Amino acid sequence: MKYKVLIMRCEEYDPDKIANIIKAGMEELEVKPSGRILLKPNVVLAHPEVFAHAFTRKEFLDGVISATKSRAVDVKEIAVGERSGITIPTRYNFKNAGYIEIIKKHKIKTYYFDEVKQVPIRLKRAERLRDSIFVPKPVAQADFLINLPKFKAHPWCRLTLSLKNFIGIQDDRHRLVDHNSFLEHKIADLQEIIQPKFIAIDAIEAGQKMMLTPTPFHMGAIVMGINSCAVDTVGCHMVHVDPKDIIHLRYSSERGFGPMNLDEIEVSGDFSIEAVQERTKDFEFCLEHIDSHFGENSNLSCTVGTFPEEHSPDYCWGGCPGALQEAMHIFKGFYPHVNEEMKKIRYVVGKVEEPIKIETDEKVIFAGDCTAWEGTIDGKDVKIESRYKTTREVDEKQTQSNDMLLKTAKTLWTCFKSRKSRYLRAKGCPISVGDHVHYVSSLGKISNVNFDHRLLIPVNIAYWRMRINRFWNRFLG
Repeated sequence: MKYKVLIMRCEEYDPDKIANIIKAGMEELEVKPSGRILLKPNVVLAHPEVFAHAFTRKEFLDGVISATKSRAVDVKEIAVGERSGITIPTRYNFKNAGYIEIIKKHKIKTYYFDEVKQVPIRLKRAERLRDSIFVPKPVAQADFLINLPKFKAHPWCRLTLSLKNFIGIQDDRHRLVDHNSFLEHKIADLQEIIQPKFIAIDAIEAGQKMMLTPTPFHMGAIVMGINSCAVDTVGCHMVHVDPKDIIHLRYSSERGFGPMNLDEIEVSGDFSIEAVQERTKDFEFCLEHIDSHFGENSNLSCTVGTFPEEHSPDYCWGGCPGALQEAMHIFKGFYPHVNEEMKKIRYVVGKVEEPIKIETDEKVIFAGDCTAWEGTIDGKDVKIESRYKTTREVDEKQTQSNDMLLKTAKTLWTCFKSRKSRYLRAKGCPISVGDHVHYVSSLGKISNVNFDHRLLIPVNIAYWRMRINRFWNRFLG
């Protein structure tokens, strides 16, 4: 049996038109939502001015909800659930994305995954990274998962579509576990939790290059299917990517979650792959090492060493290097010439065995637990030792808090203690995007975007509401 994937033309964010397309797609795919229905969009980060293209649009969500309600039978609940990225409260991003008004309009439920109980799910497949993984209770209890990714390029995984969208089903405490060179393995592990029974990708305005600050690209499409591997395989071909180059897709397919060969997929709809490819000839990615990403005119230079895991010794795609890229693109959203205007920083990651020539006006960030180096700075001996722990040495049941304010205070204290030093030791595996913003701001002497007036007050209001609701839901609910 071939899996069917539909590519439909949709040139604008018209909720009624989207609803009709989604309903027709559900009918063709014989999809009838039922039971506890959970819609999972991609709302990694949302702000109408500075993060305007990173998330599944509200009009898209509106249309899918309408179509779902028209097709659903024996409904126990319809809900929207997500956990945003970089420890920003999900309710803040839902508000900025316009989701709250859509959810109220349809009188359905909201699950902020950073506020609900987390439950362990046993993993059984031989290829698994660990024996159990934590997910929000609404995910574990869902009968019918509808996956609503945003079609985006990704600086670590090349593409983020249906499979990659599963990273958003974990809360802060567990999200960064294995979010290093094992990221692609983790994405495949997450597929064992629950398989979506319907997928609709928002590819009307796709995102190029980065995931948090993507450059918009008008693709004018909606992609639908019932199997993540099949949908992602078609998505790859839409932007001239060999599916075999998407590692988490390859891993997931090898574990039996679906095909990655077009011969096993029936592609239908009114927008052919060839027609889409004609439109996406100039679709841009940003899959490059940080030591070549920042140009000669940048005051940020990078030294990349080797990494401890055999499957990826030359680069840690899912960890600190990619987080640095995202952090710098966030800065550029506020300060377009940040690379030239910041003070000089040398960023060192991985095990570096050769001497590092550090300029007199340059400060150094030794980033990540796996980083190791021994040498002299200003005539003084410096020894940076690796703190790296393997997957088996990290206990997912004993993870440290990844709380936004706690992390901010801890990171700023590290910056304060190192203010008179030529170098700073940044710990973490990986170091988050948010922490990178703090470190670069401190050493580069540029304004910290976390304290921008557009973010500071509303984010902190959302944070305290999140903490109150989390306490109630997890301990009193």
